[in-house]
Amino acid sequence: MEYTALLLSFVTVVILTPLVKQLAFRIGAVDVPDQRKVHKGIMPRLGGLAIYISFMVWLLTFAWNQPYTIYLFLGGTMIMLVGLLDDIKGLSPKVKMAGQILAAGIITAGIQIEYIILPYDLELKFGLLSVPLTILWIVAITNAINLIDGLDGLASGVSAIALITISGLAITMGNTFSLLIGLILLGSTLGFLLYNFHPAKIFLGDTGSLFLGFMISVLSILGFKNVTMFSIVVPMIILGVPIADTFFAMVRRLVKNQPITVPDKFHMHHCLIHLGYSHRKTVFIIYMISAIFGLAAVIMTKAALWLALTVLAALILFVEVLVELTGLIDRTYRPILNLITTSRIRR
Repeated sequence: MEYTALLLSFVTVVILTPLVKQLAFRIGAVDVPDQRKVHKGIMPRLGGLAIYISFMVWLLTFAWNQPYTIYLFLGGTMIMLVGLLDDIKGLSPKVKMAGQILAAGIITAGIQIEYIILPYDLELKFGLLSVPLTILWIVAITNAINLIDGLDGLASGVSAIALITISGLAITMGNTFSLLIGLILLGSTLGFLLYNFHPAKIFLGDTGSLFLGFMISVLSILGFKNVTMFSIVVPMIILGVPIADTFFAMVRRLVKNQPITVPDKFHMHHCLIHLGYSHRKTVFIIYMISAIFGLAAVIMTKAALWLALTVLAALILFVEVLVELTGLIDRTYRPILNLITTSRIRR
């Protein structure tokens, strides 16, 4: 059933996307180039609507009687409407954030991060903090996916890699509901990627990037909630690229004394293009980095504690070197690279 859902969702989006493209032009949901945009012409930006329709159709078809389905439907619809209104009319940051919090609040009515298991089988229960922690996670991941949606096929491709990882882990854990949801969303995302990869024929828009980020964040909770203290970092690693890009964007703006909400052109994909990589090569590099994070997450769930800690340390070092090479914080920020250069000179 799960793999049938994967195929059906893929085909559905392939059929729907050209229709959504026509609708976007008719209602004025288009993206006009400016100094921050990479594309040159006017582009329809309602592509996420095709993903939403496909996902909900097959969610309700295959999982209508599951206890979590109602929350996925209501919360997903709410976040889609927020993105849709932003794509058509444009919403203020405060209104968008309020909509995201409301959508996340709907989810917490039935899905929460309730506790983690500490060493020696001790439980750390979050109690009243369960709801705000769950909302914080959902809103953070939703915005992280939204922020990396800056190149053709980038957000949809990174989301697909995260979904492959989450679905793969769901198989190993015997979590059939998470597997079904993951594969429906994966099929929808891959179907859209056919139109979204460079040169894109249509953009995700906030309708798509917010919806994908939202659903992936909820799916990660379903797959990894109430887990051990160590394995709670697994969904963070799976989503390492958008999380790191968002985190260092905040650091960069603090270092430069800029408001955190002010957009700039120094996200990871911008930095790689500044280094001379083409549009496609930049996207493939970030795909590769996402795959490395996904592989590390899989290893950490199966490895002994010492190996998992070693992988985590290696990832932290990898991210630091990547930040310095790309200038993600600042082009003068190179402590490790300068240390390596100095040691070579001394030799």
